[in-house]
Amino acid sequence: MNTYTIGEAGTTDSDCHFSLFGQGRYPPRKRLRPSNKRRNFNEGQEINASVSVDNIYKLDGRVPVAKAIPFGLQHVLAMFVANVTPVMLIASVAVYNGVAFTAIDTALLIQAAMLVAGIGTLIQLYPIWRIGSRLPVVMGLSFTFLSAMMTLAARDYGLMIGAVLVGGCIEGLLGMTAKYWRRFVSPIVSACVVTTIGFSLLSTGISSFASSSVYPTGAWQNLLVAVITLAACLIYNSLAKGFWKQLYVLFGLIVGYIVSLFFGMVDFSSMKNTVQELGIIALPKLFAYTPKFEIGAIVSVTLVFLVSAAETIGDTSAVCTGGLGREITEKEVSGSLGCDGFISAISGGVFGCPPITSFSQNVGLVAMTKVVNRFTIMFGALTLILAGLFPPVGAFFSTLPDCVLGGCTVIMFGAIIVSGVTMLGECGFDQRNTIIAATSFAIGIGVTQVPEFFSGMPQIVSDIFANNPVAGVFVVAMILSLTLPKKVKAEDVGALTEETMDTSEMEK
Repeated sequence: MNTYTIGEAGTTDSDCHFSLFGQGRYPPRKRLRPSNKRRNFNEGQEINASVSVDNIYKLDGRVPVAKAIPFGLQHVLAMFVANVTPVMLIASVAVYNGVAFTAIDTALLIQAAMLVAGIGTLIQLYPIWRIGSRLPVVMGLSFTFLSAMMTLAARDYGLMIGAVLVGGCIEGLLGMTAKYWRRFVSPIVSACVVTTIGFSLLSTGISSFASSSVYPTGAWQNLLVAVITLAACLIYNSLAKGFWKQLYVLFGLIVGYIVSLFFGMVDFSSMKNTVQELGIIALPKLFAYTPKFEIGAIVSVTLVFLVSAAETIGDTSAVCTGGLGREITEKEVSGSLGCDGFISAISGGVFGCPPITSFSQNVGLVAMTKVVNRFTIMFGALTLILAGLFPPVGAFFSTLPDCVLGGCTVIMFGAIIVSGVTMLGECGFDQRNTIIAATSFAIGIGVTQVPEFFSGMPQIVSDIFANNPVAGVFVVAMILSLTLPKKVKAEDVGALTEETMDTSEMEK
């Protein structure tokens, strides 16, 4: 029998089988009717060529621009502050050739950070060669590297740039060879990493929930604005109809922003200062910092890149599970890691920025809204690029109070946990998986709650694991996954049966 199969929209060529030949002969020709669908043989999928708002729930397809822009803007608002915060913290301690960073240096780095995030997101959506996953993965500067970056930047910013260059290339090469080692990262490991990512972000969400630049953390004004923002998200999601329902985060941010104005939480002076210092349009400075290479710095940062790779695998897996309802493919893992690594190297070497990685908060947004359309999320990437070219745009987004963002992000971070738990359930709760999950959670998360745990260990170990539960969970889960027997031996089954029978007799 002749076989003709083309995958559904949202699948990859690894998921699809296309055969033009049957039992040694061509199939009979058929007259085809005009269709509004086109077949993309490069990707092995059928794409709806018509413009429809329903395509927001499909990986491919055109969405009306007026409808696509708000959904893309949601992703920018969800990650904007988190994207520029690492740069601001690193710049606050950075020294280059013995001279501390100035306010204009910080402003230029923020500008470059937005541009790099937009470029990285575009490449994830629309890959270049084998670099990019072709998934709705939003990229941004990573908090995972923050401790190591601040340590190196305080010594000399050039050391940080050199370590990022080497470490990024190593991760990128690992991505290109993912098919040889991807099988060692079992589904239970990915599930543990995704779940831990959600738990690790809860403190960030709650901290933002109770904070602002005007009132102290936990002040009733901050909590009131955050609660109003959260309530606006929930009410809008409950009452809205159709695709408008998924814009609840954007609606909550708008309501929270308006309320925060009455409490004096919004400071527009940063926009004025930005225009005075950089102008309306400004190109980022390229190759502003000369890289310096030191073996210790390279090793420490490369280890963090491996942890970031685990996070990226977890994030892209969560996107596939929560947004597309399927498992991630080797091609997508390879492309995602390639983008993570090589674009990080470009981020450091060309733009002078810290590494970039997939943003977990945007994974949560995809899981909650089910909006996976690449064309739609592309507008978020373009917004980031525009913000990098027009400094006042970025300055405006930076005026969003933390408590407004916290009112929205707590939902998204919770959605990541739910995605992780779903993946755990799909792995099955047999004895082996239960031991792996329980042990990795207990050790990986537990050690971060006891700072003295690393007091007798080398500083590099503390830098990697002390404040990063994802790193600990990943390492422990990988070790257990590779060492624990996958199948129970026959004699063990017999012994277990005999023991069960003896126990039953005793109970009788």
